[in-house]
Amino acid sequence: MSWQLTEEHLTDLARGAAVLGTGGGGDPYVGRLLVQQAIRESGPITVLDPSEVDDDALVIPTAQMGAPTVVHEKIPSGEEPVTALRALETHLGAKATATMPIECGGINSMIPLVVAARTGLPVVDADGMGRAFPELQMETFGVYGVTGSPMAVAGERGETAVIDAGADNARMEWLARGVTIRLGGVAHIAEYSMSGADVKRTAIPRTLTLAHTVGKAIREARERNADPVAHLGEVLKGTLYGHLRVLFRGKVSDVERRTEAGFARGRAAAVSFDGEHELELEFQNENLVALVDGEVRCVVPDLVCVLDAEQAEPITTESLRYGQRITVIGISTPELMRTPEALAVFGPAAFGLPHDFRPVEELVAP
Repeated sequence: MSWQLTEEHLTDLARGAAVLGTGGGGDPYVGRLLVQQAIRESGPITVLDPSEVDDDALVIPTAQMGAPTVVHEKIPSGEEPVTALRALETHLGAKATATMPIECGGINSMIPLVVAARTGLPVVDADGMGRAFPELQMETFGVYGVTGSPMAVAGERGETAVIDAGADNARMEWLARGVTIRLGGVAHIAEYSMSGADVKRTAIPRTLTLAHTVGKAIREARERNADPVAHLGEVLKGTLYGHLRVLFRGKVSDVERRTEAGFARGRAAAVSFDGEHELELEFQNENLVALVDGEVRCVVPDLVCVLDAEQAEPITTESLRYGQRITVIGISTPELMRTPEALAVFGPAAFGLPHDFRPVEELVAP
């Protein structure tokens, strides 16, 4: 059922989105401030359950793309994604009935909320990644038959471009990435326009609600001095993300990070508190794989999430630093993201990783 999202939801929502963003998806703090300002100016946002969207509705997802590290230096005004939406509406010759996230992580759980507040559109409680991924073709929308093109790209100075790569979503990503680089490394987009019927068929449902639930669970555990990770694991058991495993606890010993071809790429290493075990993370905007003593413990599309060891506050890949005390957890993805068709688009091989996918609940004992 639909609900009204207000300023009071935002802190928990941003924290939960950062967990589900697996280290990427953009800075949730920046996103929260953008939504907060939009709500103060325009009022609360209507969040629609996917089941309430008319089959013939036109839903246009909106997002930010580019290297998350760039956003620290190029904070958006909030007008850019609205500009992208309007450009795509003009190209299509039709008005959007609603907007929706393309991913439920970091700033990209927030950008559609900014659009919704500024335009008066509702936002659908669903997305196309169930987490965050670095490339635009990595969507359940595309896996199950919705094309990303035509898409609109908008820059900070009001520039717009419309890209139409037909049914080739990977080529759409390649072209849009080039435009984004020339816009300074970050841009805002509208893409994967679809019917309400397509939303129900291809999207991961109720992920905005899930992000709020995750953030709230961590906060409530802190408030009663309970273990936030243990409480989060209990909360997730009743969702599509039913398994949480603790992969590692220790201290960050090294971080190698670079902005390359429009992505934040790199590796991080950590040593366990007893000094007997080592962790290696590899990331491309988001954490892709966690290895402990050289053995895979969690790999995409399952979620690899780095949390502060004391407060369970999520740590993004651009915020990882030497000496941080961390807890690394793995969370299982919905079955819609584990089919052979889905793994061909965003499984380990899609990132060039030399690992086969195995569910985190099989790799690590409870």
